[in-house]
Amino acid sequence: MAPTPRRHATSLETISVTVPEAAVEAYENAIGSVCTTVGIFEANPEGTQWRVEGVKDTGHREDELTLALMLAELTSGVSAPLERAATEAEGWLARTYEAFPEQKVGKRFVVRGTHLPDAPEATRIVLTLDAGVAFGSGEHGSTRGCLRALERIAHRHPRRILDLGCGTGILAMAAAALLHQKVLAVDIEPWSVRVSAQNARRNRLNRALTCRLGNGWQTPALRKNAPYDLVFANILARPLCLMAKDLAQALAPGGTVILAGLLQTQIRMVLAAHRRQGLVLEQVLTEGDWATLILRRPGGSCPA
Repeated sequence: MAPTPRRHATSLETISVTVPEAAVEAYENAIGSVCTTVGIFEANPEGTQWRVEGVKDTGHREDELTLALMLAELTSGVSAPLERAATEAEGWLARTYEAFPEQKVGKRFVVRGTHLPDAPEATRIVLTLDAGVAFGSGEHGSTRGCLRALERIAHRHPRRILDLGCGTGILAMAAAALLHQKVLAVDIEPWSVRVSAQNARRNRLNRALTCRLGNGWQTPALRKNAPYDLVFANILARPLCLMAKDLAQALAPGGTVILAGLLQTQIRMVLAAHRRQGLVLEQVLTEGDWATLILRRPGGSCPA
């Protein structure tokens, strides 16, 4: 059954800014203060620029928006001109739904929006996400690569699991559901931590996921729970390289790390940084231009 378009009393507009990665959080908070739904999209293939956008009633809460953008500029040090585009109110929700169809990933997972009817799945784990959340919905090549990688290492039965840079929590939920283990999900963005917790409740995995706000390996909860048998790090190539040493130290002997968020052209750079820390490449998975690396720390093995 197709979703019924929601009629809107006023016209809508899409507001957006394009900023470097370091300024994403500040501008996401600014736009999120006046928009119900915020999307974050890569603005260039290198992943150095990101577009943060939201939809709001045209002309509403303009004073709040102006102040929020000024605060974002002050806190981030980045000045980003605001772009506006008229958005057809009639059918907007339906178009959002159409952009988020059911997605079958690998052999074990299916990702569905909340707008789709429930349907029994005998052989796949269903992960349900809000269609209004555009970032980390399972359609991006890096997310799909991580889910496929998880299937390939599931036989090791890792017990201590970390999702570093959890986004919507999709990887943490997938690991919890497939492996029947608790997962620590950490992100530097408050929005991501909030959405991950909401998604965990929606999928009845809230007892398995612990969602924490934190700045990478400096996060106390992250350090306290180390060492890990499995780490997801679906971030970007350069941050992955910078965190390679901390990652290797926090990985248990025989532990596995799944790295993503990098282009195929960046494999050599990311791989070199982690090989210097003694990690061994096991497999490279590709989805379009994107690559996912499965590496392992030598010595020991994950508990059975």
